[in-house]
Amino acid sequence: MTINDAHCHFFSPQFFNTLARQRPASPEPDAAAICRELKWDDPGTADALADRWVAELDAHGVSRAAIIASVPADEASVAEAVAHHPTRLVGFFMVDPSAPDAADRVRHAIDELQLRGICLFPAMHHVPVTDDRVTRIVEIAASRPGVAVFVHCGVLSVGVRAKLGLPSRFDMRLGNPLEVLKPALAFPAVPFIIPHFGAGLLREALMAADTARNIHLDTSSSNGWIRYTPGLTLDAVFKAALAVAGPSRLLFGTDSSFFPRGWQKGVYDTQRGIVDAAGVSAADAALIFGGNFERLFPAAG
Repeated sequence: MTINDAHCHFFSPQFFNTLARQRPASPEPDAAAICRELKWDDPGTADALADRWVAELDAHGVSRAAIIASVPADEASVAEAVAHHPTRLVGFFMVDPSAPDAADRVRHAIDELQLRGICLFPAMHHVPVTDDRVTRIVEIAASRPGVAVFVHCGVLSVGVRAKLGLPSRFDMRLGNPLEVLKPALAFPAVPFIIPHFGAGLLREALMAADTARNIHLDTSSSNGWIRYTPGLTLDAVFKAALAVAGPSRLLFGTDSSFFPRGWQKGVYDTQRGIVDAAGVSAADAALIFGGNFERLFPAAG
């Protein structure tokens, strides 16, 4: 069965440099110093990191992966990686809708850099997904074929920021999956992706997906948000998502990010075991773990 990972973070040199600049008191405000402090591998160049990702995918039998530029204004790093491995990597990028050049950056990322996923973090950037600034960004996606809009909802925690003692002033009131309905219904041809089953707002994510058939759910991470609902299990989450969204709107993902940890095979093993135990047919499992990704992001010719 083809495995495609719809959710990996591309922690580029620019990503670490951005974090370093947010620590003005750091004696060595650069990517290498941050990596040493975290005990993570220095990513090197974007091309080198892309090569390492592809080697990691090969080692685990993963065909393709979406890689996310995980700070605003880092779309060039992901674009370089995708250009280096166009048949293996699909480029997503984070955009801050409050930035004055947000719409121009989105156009450039899609038209010139050939990226295919716009990532919105309403709680992080304090811009509701119903805001006119977001609407202008979704309009750009709607005018270009093959572009998806990823909206992080629910609980938001960025582990690397906590490790470095950086503040995370997130307004999680802005991360309700029901808010995604407004743009999803207004632009029915645009695929919307809500990661982590709504990250603690499962009911709302299911309601949104049941109302707008262009809303997809990604399964990524260990889904630790489950602890906020006593008695809930990941098995039950999958069964509910399958019952509401169906297998054609679930996208397998791991939320893998840094090295040397690399691709999180344990996430795949757990989710594959749940899907198999639930009696999901081979054809439907193939959609979840690879086919839906191929439909949304066909491989480069």
